[in-house]
Amino acid sequence: MEIRGVSLDLGGRPALTGVDLTVRTGELVGLIGPNGAGKTTLLRAVLGLLAPHAGVIRLDGRPAGSGRGGIGYVPQRHEFAWDFPLSVEKAVLTGRTHRIGWLRRAGAADREAVDEALDRVAMSDLRHRPIGELSGGQRQRVLVARALALRPTLLLLDEPFTGLDVPTQELLTELFKQLQQEDKALLMTTHDLPAAADMAGRLCLLNKTVIADGPPEALRDPAVWLRAFGVTRSDQLLTSLGVSR
Repeated sequence: MEIRGVSLDLGGRPALTGVDLTVRTGELVGLIGPNGAGKTTLLRAVLGLLAPHAGVIRLDGRPAGSGRGGIGYVPQRHEFAWDFPLSVEKAVLTGRTHRIGWLRRAGAADREAVDEALDRVAMSDLRHRPIGELSGGQRQRVLVARALALRPTLLLLDEPFTGLDVPTQELLTELFKQLQQEDKALLMTTHDLPAAADMAGRLCLLNKTVIADGPPEALRDPAVWLRAFGVTRSDQLLTSLGVSR
């Protein structure tokens, strides 16, 4: 995925300004920034749900936004309608709606993709359970399976570890590592900065524009973190990251 010079307004105010970002195959990039920095807005622009007024977004060299194509999206859990009367299996199948087409039946390839996705998140044995009866960790695994059912080349993850139990965190961490080895590209927003620094090969610090972009070990200058988060040198942010003041 290649983002070049992307600027976007929301409600008449700048939400993104001149954003440049590339995510390559086999790479997991952590998208880091404070609330209101534009992280989710950027993911929605990649999906084609929001239209930039400047710049271009390409996936595999082609303009993104004309269709979901090879993009899998894992939204934050509160964005999904968990009170809708669906089984786990049918919820995961909704990830392929764009490919199947509205009012058309799923075919053998769709069912195979759903089976594979459920297996990868260890939810096959709960495939017939109503989604409203799931725990928080199980719900997160359904959202990941729903994205994987599309068999994407790019996976967008919006706060995938928020509020999860340790076993689910470990399962998803291992799964994301496997996807990297399979040459998938992953872009992940997260507020868990130490975990992002440990897990991601690159960090992109975003606050409406890209403040810094590089491997965690290269982002040791406290000035870039202070600028990205608008905090003082006494803030606990730097301590938690092990960045010298």
